[in-house]
Amino acid sequence: MLRSKLVSLLALGLYVAGSTSTYTNAATPWQFPASLTNVVASSPTTGGGYPVPAGSRVPIAGTCGPGPFNANHSESWIAVNPGTENLVGSSKFFFDKYSTFYMFYLGAHQIPHGTPSGNNQIRGYDCLSTGTQAMPPSWTDTTDPNLDFDTQGRVYQVMLPFNSFFDATKLHPDGEIDISFSDDMGGTWVKGNGGQPLEPSNNASAKQAGHVEDKQWVAVNHIVGHSFQDHVYAAWAVFNGSSNGQGVKVKMAVSRDRGQTFDNAVTITPPSQVGAAATFVIPQIDAAGDVYVSVVSFPPNGGASTIYVARSSDDARTFSPFVPITTVSAIPTAGLPNTRFRDGITESFSASPTFPGHLYLTYEDWDTVRGQMDVKFTQSTDRGLTWSAPVVVNDNIDAAGVPTDQFQPSIAAGPGGAVAIAFYDRRAACPSDPSVLAADAGRTNFCIDVTLQAYKDMGSGAVSVGANRRLTQHTWDPEQPGQHRGGLSQYPCAGARDPCPSGRGFIGDYFGLVVSAKNVYALFVSTHYPSNVTADEGGPVYYQQQVLASVPRSSLGNGY
Repeated sequence: MLRSKLVSLLALGLYVAGSTSTYTNAATPWQFPASLTNVVASSPTTGGGYPVPAGSRVPIAGTCGPGPFNANHSESWIAVNPGTENLVGSSKFFFDKYSTFYMFYLGAHQIPHGTPSGNNQIRGYDCLSTGTQAMPPSWTDTTDPNLDFDTQGRVYQVMLPFNSFFDATKLHPDGEIDISFSDDMGGTWVKGNGGQPLEPSNNASAKQAGHVEDKQWVAVNHIVGHSFQDHVYAAWAVFNGSSNGQGVKVKMAVSRDRGQTFDNAVTITPPSQVGAAATFVIPQIDAAGDVYVSVVSFPPNGGASTIYVARSSDDARTFSPFVPITTVSAIPTAGLPNTRFRDGITESFSASPTFPGHLYLTYEDWDTVRGQMDVKFTQSTDRGLTWSAPVVVNDNIDAAGVPTDQFQPSIAAGPGGAVAIAFYDRRAACPSDPSVLAADAGRTNFCIDVTLQAYKDMGSGAVSVGANRRLTQHTWDPEQPGQHRGGLSQYPCAGARDPCPSGRGFIGDYFGLVVSAKNVYALFVSTHYPSNVTADEGGPVYYQQQVLASVPRSSLGNGY
């Protein structure tokens, strides 16, 4: 459960899909929504980063310098400025040609009026923007994108800078938790809390088990006129125990002055309620301004995990007891069948901005009998006290003996009772086109699409609107990029090795989804779109790019 330590001008592919386009898998239609668009949101930029010297798998302190962010863009989140169609995305920007060594920083994608316009490294954590090689304030990496707006157009992100040194004798600070915010749609960023960390750094190395921060998230109260308007809630997990998962706690800090200062962080997960190891924290704000958090509790010796939710009605000063929602069966291996990439986080959680106390939770669940992953959904209409029986979200009907995986769901709730779930989907066989490796063409339960399921809550709970809909024009190959640069694999590897071990490839642990007044937006990985970076083998490198899918709510029907 510990985090793995460790762009050239793109062809911006714009696709408008008609409502008559369908793809059939067994007996289930899989339609594009009317007026769907797919646009590449990632584009080249520059900044500070670390090379990895020949013969090593880690950087050397003091070698940070300028270079391109012109490679893979993995893992993302997206937020919309309330009452507008202006969005900011964030994703991992891999540095130069060092993707296989897991060298990256978070970057921001500016998306005014729903159209990508540029991106940049989030500064304040690298040697160029800090003006020093000292560690900290400079770090080798930043990770785990998360975003939310307040009512005045400020967007916030809880940051996790860390140092990618994998030697227990090198006591570089391991990591810390910070907050950054932007007042210009993610173009420039400022460290909040007076420049001080929310969770201070320590001198444990990346190899030592103890005080490792991970999986941070942010939520902001953007209810105009509410007594807690623009209060910012930052949450994260701290791993304080051994590698068997003991001693993982969730902490939260609150700002009541728009990120300028934060109260001291407090632990919000009593072990007596959620066990000794709880992480994957996601805070949310409902229509009444109450703060909710979901967490996943992992048994220290294996077995089914449990998802819990708790509520605060006093500005996160105290929380109700954590309510167990459901148990979850995790895949017994590091990754899904057939592929090298590791699996992502378990759950995604959202609260209604329309109906107080209406909560929506989706999660992936491994079917031990059929040997495949499903996406499930449960909800509460009584402030999280009781929850509906989980239902399967994906509606694919697989051929006998050929199961497919649906995994890494994201959920979002928007104005007017709109709810959406999107997830990665392997129901379609790999196509034959230049972006798919020749060895993968035609393979089943292998290549990836993104699927959307719409829901509508009219006050009695969310009800599905139609069938699953396909959000991707192009099915993409998770084994890309299969090319090399300077003799180095360009495949992103959470194991920081070349070649990458099985179960250690990286497509991101989650991706972004948001619902505005007019549209549903998703920001996700695809390797379909070629870069203009030339591979050692000749031809383009097919990097992981961030693709923005935009769907008009009106095209989803039933008053959505």
